[in-house]
Amino acid sequence: MSLETGEKNPRGIPKAPFIVDVDAHLGGPDADAEGPLKAIQESIGKYRYMDSNLTQRRQGLEEKIPDIKKTLGMVEFLRDRREGKSSDEDDDLDEDEDEDTPNSNSKPLKTSFELNDTLFAEAELEDTDTVFLWLGVRPPPLLPSSSSSSPTTKYAFSLPPTHPQANVMLSYPLSDAITLLQAKLQAAETSLGNTIEDLEFLREQITVMEVNMARVYNADVKRRRERRVKAEAAEKEKTGG
Repeated sequence: MSLETGEKNPRGIPKAPFIVDVDAHLGGPDADAEGPLKAIQESIGKYRYMDSNLTQRRQGLEEKIPDIKKTLGMVEFLRDRREGKSSDEDDDLDEDEDEDTPNSNSKPLKTSFELNDTLFAEAELEDTDTVFLWLGVRPPPLLPSSSSSSPTTKYAFSLPPTHPQANVMLSYPLSDAITLLQAKLQAAETSLGNTIEDLEFLREQITVMEVNMARVYNADVKRRRERRVKAEAAEKEKTGG
């Protein structure tokens, strides 16, 4: 009897059947149980392999999502800072004020960026309208790409890799970077939700197959015991006769 039901979850993982009639599954009361037991064991191994892979994917996504949120928050901060400065400059021109006190947004922002897990360096961030996103290995989360004080100074941010061997940096305007990061964040959160759902589904299928294994094994043990009892009874009858 086949172990395939034809049913699958939305990501194509097959549903495990529950063996109701063990004798029918084995092929009759005198059929060998070794083949069916081996098939069940192979199915359990496949489910566990998928479970292992999805567990690793879940761990990767749970690490990647906070990184994307952190990068997105920083790019949004730079955008808001730039827009706030532009707005303040327009107000100053309209009102033609002669104040000596500069606006706080016009001052360089002092911050720190990560060189290593436990090593940080201080930096001054000038106004910028462009950032670089690493689409691969993770460099320092925030790194000036130029020492210039120009309003178009660029900064490099790390976007968690979509491929472990990728190592590409691309330049984006702030608005495009935010759009990209929001799309990556949404995709990662959706993938995480699907992965968690698949893991729950897989563990249900593993449980079903383990129950099937126990039922087939116990049925085989029972049949062997019954055959042994009948053989002993027949031997006694021959001896007694």
